[in-house]
Amino acid sequence: MFRALVDARTWRETAYLLLDLPVGIAGFTFVVTSLSVGASLLVTLVGVPIVALALVACRWGAIGELRRARLLRLRLDPPPPLRREGSFFRRAARPLTDTAGWRAAAYFVLMLPIGIATFTVVVTWWAAALGMATLPAWAWSLPRGGPQITDTYDWNKPWQIALACIAGLVLTLLAPWAVRALAALDRGLVRGLLGTSRRALERRAEALAESRTRTVDATTEERRRLERDLHDGAQQRLVSLGLDLGIALEKLESDPEGARSLLRGAHGDAQLALRELRDLARGIHPAVLTDRGLDAAVSGLAARSPVRVRVRGSLRRRPPASIEATAYFIVSEALTNVAKHAEATSAEVALEEEDGRLRIEISDDGRGGADPRGAGLRGLADRAAAVDGSFAVQSPPGGGTRIVTELPCAS
Repeated sequence: MFRALVDARTWRETAYLLLDLPVGIAGFTFVVTSLSVGASLLVTLVGVPIVALALVACRWGAIGELRRARLLRLRLDPPPPLRREGSFFRRAARPLTDTAGWRAAAYFVLMLPIGIATFTVVVTWWAAALGMATLPAWAWSLPRGGPQITDTYDWNKPWQIALACIAGLVLTLLAPWAVRALAALDRGLVRGLLGTSRRALERRAEALAESRTRTVDATTEERRRLERDLHDGAQQRLVSLGLDLGIALEKLESDPEGARSLLRGAHGDAQLALRELRDLARGIHPAVLTDRGLDAAVSGLAARSPVRVRVRGSLRRRPPASIEATAYFIVSEALTNVAKHAEATSAEVALEEEDGRLRIEISDDGRGGADPRGAGLRGLADRAAAVDGSFAVQSPPGGGTRIVTELPCAS
C-alpha cells in the first residue's frame, strides 16, 4: 500500500481524473451547441456544413484525448484520416457518415457527467484523507479546538482527533486504489469510443490483405525485371568482356596494337557493366541508405534528379530499416514520375517526424492530373499500406501534384 501511494502511476492517474471535468465542460458545451445549431438549420442546408465541421472538430479533439490518455499508459491509434477522393460536395458531406466523428461526439457528451463524478470523488477523497490524517497538526487553529460536526457537537477531544487521524491515514492508503478504479472507468471509455471500431478493423484487415497480394505481385514482377535487366545488360556485357580479354591475350604477342584496342574496348565495357550494376543496386537498396540514413539517401536522389529538387526538413533519429527502405522507394519512384510525366520545373521533398510517424511530402509544379488508381501510384500506396502507413495524392489538372505519405517509425 505504501508503494502505491508514492507510485508515479497514482499521481499520473490523479492528474488525468482532475482534467476530466474541464474537458467534459468544454467538450459537452461545444458538441451540444454546434450539433443543436446545425440540426436546427438542416432544413435550409446551412446546417450541413455546421454539423460536418463540428464532427471534424470532434475528431481533432479525439486525437487530443488519445494523447492525454498516455497519462494512463494507454496508447491507441488515432482515427484514420477521412478519404479525400470524390467531388467537393461529397468530400464536404463525408464527415456526416463518419463513425469516428460521431463516436468522438458521444465521448465528449458522456465526459461531462463522468468528469463531474470523477473530479468530485478524487478531490473529496484526497482532501478528506489528507485533512483527517494531518488533523492533529492544525486542529488547534480552529475556533473550538477541532472540527465542528454539528451546532452542538465538536470533534475536539484528544481521542477523537487521534481517531480521525487514523481514519485519514487509512483513507490515504486506500486513495491510490480508488484512483485506479476510476481511471479504469476512463480507460474503458477511451477504448470503447475513441479506439478503432470493429468495423474499421475489419475494413483495415481487408485492405491490408488486398495490398499484401498486390505487393507480392509487384515484388515478383520487380524480381523478373531485375533478372531481365541483369541478363540483357550487365551479364551480356560481362560475357562480351570475357571474350574480348581472351582474344586480346591471344593477340598480345602477334598483334600488340589489336590487343591494345581490344583492351580499351574491354575497359569501356567493364565501366559500363559496373555502372549498370551500381544502378541496379541503388534501385534495390543503396549503400548510402544503410550507411548514412534516409536524409542522405533522399539528398542523393535530389542531386541526381534532372528536375530541380529541394529537400526540406530532417529526422532527429533513424527509423527502422524497413521503414527507411519503404520511404526511400516511395521518394525515388515519385521523383522518377516527376521527371518522366509531370513536365515540372521544380519539386520539393519534405521529411518530418512527429508522434512516432514519419511524414513525407513530395510536391511539384507540373501539369497535375495524376491518377491515384494508376499502376504506379497504386503500387506506392500498397508499399505504404504494407507497413501500416497511409498514402494520399492530390493532383488537380494544371495544379501540380502533392503526395503525402505517413509511415510508423516508432521503434
